[in-house]
Amino acid sequence: MTVADTIHAKLAAAFAPSELTVEDESHKHAGHSGARPGGETHFSVRIVSEGFAGLGRVERQRRVYAALAELMKPNGIHALALTTLTPAEVWQEH
Repeated sequence: MTVADTIHAKLAAAFAPSELTVEDESHKHAGHSGARPGGETHFSVRIVSEGFAGLGRVERQRRVYAALAELMKPNGIHALALTTLTPAEVWQEH
């Protein structure tokens, strides 16, 4: 199982999202701090969950980081770009 698959599984279990995409962007960071051969260090996540209703951006991100705490330890995920939305916010995007 890749790190991206593990991220997806942990977030799906924690938030029951209606939308979840996990992108490994490590190739964009080759040679930068925290990059490792083989990648799996830099990720972008878009997650849409009713569980974020009533929470501010920082609290949403804290909860995602808590769900991924095991993966965030040294030598784990180096960078994580997060987009955390509720279904109502997605509707407003359109």
